[in-house]
Amino acid sequence: MGLHPVSEANTSSPFGSLSAAEFYSRHSVAHSSAYFTNPSGLKLFTQWWTPLNRPPLGLIAVVHGFTGESSWFLQLTSVLFAKSGYLTCAIDHRGHGFSDGLTAHIPNINLIVDDCISFFDDFRKRHATSSALPSFLYSESLGGAIALYITLRQKHQWNGLILSGAMCSISHKFKPPWPLQHLLTIAATLIPTWRVVPTRGSIAGVSFKEPWKRKLAFSNPNRTAGKPRAATAYELVRVCEDLQSRFEEVEVPLMIVHGGEDVVCDPASVEELYRRCSSKDKTLKVYSGMWHQLIGESEENVDLVFGDVLDWIKKRAYISTVNGGSKA
Repeated sequence: MGLHPVSEANTSSPFGSLSAAEFYSRHSVAHSSAYFTNPSGLKLFTQWWTPLNRPPLGLIAVVHGFTGESSWFLQLTSVLFAKSGYLTCAIDHRGHGFSDGLTAHIPNINLIVDDCISFFDDFRKRHATSSALPSFLYSESLGGAIALYITLRQKHQWNGLILSGAMCSISHKFKPPWPLQHLLTIAATLIPTWRVVPTRGSIAGVSFKEPWKRKLAFSNPNRTAGKPRAATAYELVRVCEDLQSRFEEVEVPLMIVHGGEDVVCDPASVEELYRRCSSKDKTLKVYSGMWHQLIGESEENVDLVFGDVLDWIKKRAYISTVNGGSKA
């Protein structure tokens, strides 16, 4: 049995043959969920996982990526964090998962950053005992860009940020071909929701190396298929360019984990972030041969990556607790 609960999944369910309740019980985790209404009037889905029979060691806020959500593969990582002793919470971004909004439409990344900060801040306040707990952000793919924006806005409020397969640039293997890139500005303005942009392949097809995990990705009832909308594609390109101009502003303690063979988000861009960021505490691990979704690797490799992530969090949670919960 692997360290990561994904080892118990099958091609049709993240929980394998168990019900959700049985799965949580097996891992000594309690699960809750709730909706909140954001200033735009959208109902957004949130959920959290609490370690049972032990006081939490810290808090981890989980940020999913483009076309992702918090209830499939990412939920298994959240259960891993919770069973390892961390109060863990997540939100489905507008237009994703169980949240309201036009499917996978992100014309303005700042609105999603607003939603995340609003929920994460409220979650920390509601769990009064967690106010002194060390707090971390764990993010995947586009979630990495969102989490970077969160820490740029909330300097000194997070004890660490973990970027997994972070989108700091879109691989040339996946960008729309010229001249479509240059037409994006016009299309984004005139017909923002048009699914116009051809990518060069299925994201899931090149994200999960293990074939059975690819099948599990395709069996997600909330899976988003189809081409990116014009305004969304334009915004993703803009976000990458904006973040690259602000790498020096990143000060949060940082752990970067990335697949060396990631063809969705270029490893070279996170290597540049690592070199240029101002974080005094920073770790970079590029895993040779691994793809975009590190949870999509073999059981041995998944346990290697997430063992590294948990070790990193545990050390910083301990240091913070010893120092009286102070943020970096």
